[in-house]
Amino acid sequence: MTRQKIWTGISVFIFAMVFYTSTVQAHGKVAIEEDSCMRRIGENMIHLSTYQPQIDEEGHYCTDIPKIGNSILVIDLVDPSLRDMPIGIKIVKGSSVNEGETVKHIQPALYEDGVISTQSSFDQGKYLVLITAEGVPPLNYEYHLRVEMVNYANVFRASIGPIVALLLTTLLGYKLFKSKRFRSWLANRGSKKN
Repeated sequence: MTRQKIWTGISVFIFAMVFYTSTVQAHGKVAIEEDSCMRRIGENMIHLSTYQPQIDEEGHYCTDIPKIGNSILVIDLVDPSLRDMPIGIKIVKGSSVNEGETVKHIQPALYEDGVISTQSSFDQGKYLVLITAEGVPPLNYEYHLRVEMVNYANVFRASIGPIVALLLTTLLGYKLFKSKRFRSWLANRGSKKN
């Protein structure tokens, strides 16, 4: 009976760890449809990458920017039809266009190569990047940026696996310590030493 409980606990532990590691989110090699930096309206798609070369030369971010300071925003016009439309950009400090002050405004222009690059300096807080394609009808893409802020959802997701592992290990240790077989093994071992 005890052996069955131990194997059940071990199985649950392994299942939890496999499930936990499969939920890890990465930006690198993810399908374009699942990329959190991708925005789609109908068939039209754009992609935002944010770089801070003064902090990490190879790192690129989407909506959670790790440090305050200069950042390079690169917008890729994935859909070729967007390259024939004037594209304008507005960066607002705050969560909505009406709420905060405009940090940067780029007048609508054509980007035939499909890449828009701009640089901006961010303080700690929330920002909204509004990208408008002046088609018929106009297309509005929004990115909510968080600069040097703790993302408690990610902290919770990262800590749930170790917490589950600790609870399962504690439960297994408790069950093992309470089992008669383990106590008798300890008693026999203690009597052999004397």
